[in-house]
Amino acid sequence: MACDSAAGAGGTARVWCGEPPSPASEGELAQKVTVALIDDLDGGPADETVRFGFEGADYEIDLSSTNARAFRTQLTPFIGHVRRAGRGLASRAGRTAASGKRSGDIRAWTKDHGIAVSERGRIPASVVEQYQAAARGH
Repeated sequence: MACDSAAGAGGTARVWCGEPPSPASEGELAQKVTVALIDDLDGGPADETVRFGFEGADYEIDLSSTNARAFRTQLTPFIGHVRRAGRGLASRAGRTAASGKRSGDIRAWTKDHGIAVSERGRIPASVVEQYQAAARGH
């Protein structure tokens, strides 16, 4: 059986054996996509993508095994003296609707009882304790 090929749309190659596909069946052809990593340092083939962070930014670099090993070797003296950092403010839980309602309830209670608190910001723990004690009936 004879096989043939032709350039397809977008620079892709179409290969078929036997009769060429009709225009109606072209959408039914299978495609195989190959991703080749290129070493960002020397332009040769890369074996892996190395992820790292520096001064608050995250980076990725595609490297061959040799260059990845050299990269890690250069960092080794520093990695031996680091401490892992948390995710900063990004991991901090946001304020929930329930906590906002609770704060509103406490502020209304303090107003009714002549206790001065700011309209915004954190409510002092001593005021929260007074509110909780009053809510429990003490």
